[in-house]
Amino acid sequence: MRERSGYVPTAAGERMMAEAAEMEGRIQTLERDVIEGDAAPAGPVRLTTTDTLFDGVLASILGALRQRHPAITLEVAISNETYSLSRRQADLAVRPMTNPPEALIAQRLGRIAMAPYVAAGEESRTSSTWLGLDDSVYFPALSAWMQSQGIDDSGWRIDTLLGLASAVRRGAGAALLPCYLADADPALVRIGEPVPELATDLWLLVHPDLRRVARVRAVRDAIGHAIEAETVQARLAGRAGQAF
Repeated sequence: MRERSGYVPTAAGERMMAEAAEMEGRIQTLERDVIEGDAAPAGPVRLTTTDTLFDGVLASILGALRQRHPAITLEVAISNETYSLSRRQADLAVRPMTNPPEALIAQRLGRIAMAPYVAAGEESRTSSTWLGLDDSVYFPALSAWMQSQGIDDSGWRIDTLLGLASAVRRGAGAALLPCYLADADPALVRIGEPVPELATDLWLLVHPDLRRVARVRAVRDAIGHAIEAETVQARLAGRAGQAF
């Protein structure tokens, strides 16, 4: 439309310009996704997980991943505190939890079972001192179950499950431990069935903006495929454990 000051867009023209700008943005996003998706996996990937999951499951998986993708640099943050993927404190997370954050892409990997264990050679004892987790570890289901069974863990409380397993291994007493960790340890013996109330879902989490980045996708796929294997699923669920 022409005015004294020159040509100005009509209302229809303004709508067309806005739609064109929006389309250009979509094309640029698509091009970026294609480039990142087709790029060879290379560069740093920061993964956060717990000490027990790293020791009992992920260390061997990540070792095999490094052989397949030597250009990927793995940065593993082992902590029982949850890192924020939304604030990019990590690219991926492998953690047990009840409800994963809705803002993240969550892949359920399996279900973790827990059962009671003592040190090998101690399984015939009629009674044992019970060890528990420190209050700094958020696991209300464990505290509730121990209270319901009349178990007193006031004499021994440790702030990591890996530390708890170490204390049991050395004959300090009995404790509830993840089956995937304790069943593989010849120094530990299971003295009871897995406790259904303590089973927890295991999740692989990634930020939506990183799902197509080649290096992140390679790590995510390697972890997911390895843990989906029946042998690993059996270990997580306590089906590959020791007889008692």
